[in-house]
Amino acid sequence: MDRLEGKTAIVTGAARGSGEAIARRLVADGACVVLVDLLDELGKAVARDLGDRARFVRGDVTSEDDWGATIELARSTFGPLTTLVNNAAIIHIAPIEHTGVEDYLRLVRVNEIGPFLGIRSVIAPMRENGGGSIVNIASIDAHHVAGGTSAYSASKFALRGLTKVAALELGRDGIRVNCVNPAAGSDEMVEPFVPGIAKMRALQERHDPPPIGRRGRVEDVAATVAFLAADDSAFYTGADFDLDGGISAGMKIKGPIPGAPS
Repeated sequence: MDRLEGKTAIVTGAARGSGEAIARRLVADGACVVLVDLLDELGKAVARDLGDRARFVRGDVTSEDDWGATIELARSTFGPLTTLVNNAAIIHIAPIEHTGVEDYLRLVRVNEIGPFLGIRSVIAPMRENGGGSIVNIASIDAHHVAGGTSAYSASKFALRGLTKVAALELGRDGIRVNCVNPAAGSDEMVEPFVPGIAKMRALQERHDPPPIGRRGRVEDVAATVAFLAADDSAFYTGADFDLDGGISAGMKIKGPIPGAPS
């Protein structure tokens, strides 16, 4: 499929997990991609595997200088910048009373200021092209919170708000800004706080799956981002795309549906 032929994308947090899946899907659909991460070896390996349509750059999303260098690399290597995927994020899981100010601010810097700088940095180059697509990866925790996620949920609520403001301000420039809210992201990010998270999620999928019957996968996130990067989504902006398998639709029905034929 080549629906992204001619597109040039920047994907942050692209060395593993959902970011890697997004980069792979964009390249598979015809785009050229600059992968940004602090995990040098993993990022370089993914870029090598993707071939001529991919480049890796070590970048800190909280650094204005790194954003400038990344955009220059994308434009000089692949051409006009059309797509930004703000995927890089970190998590902290602890009760509020055991969450320090520095813990909280660390998430603010990466999960809020990082996307803010990314959006601000791509406005001019996208405006020069006549538009583009910005996709922010938030979380279903930006709708439905869980205990122990005060810093994380707050940062993702903020990202949804930033998405909507940017969509309002940039629409006249042909720049679309949307938010993807997965129910389950990369297990690697959660593992330090919840050892064995992959097994726990597998058990949950088996015994208490979402309405659609399975848990979310990074490939689901990647497919949604590919759609939002494509011209097929030209009239979507300021929207939330909740990838939760129906969890947020309401309580699941247990047993037979009342009134349904038996």
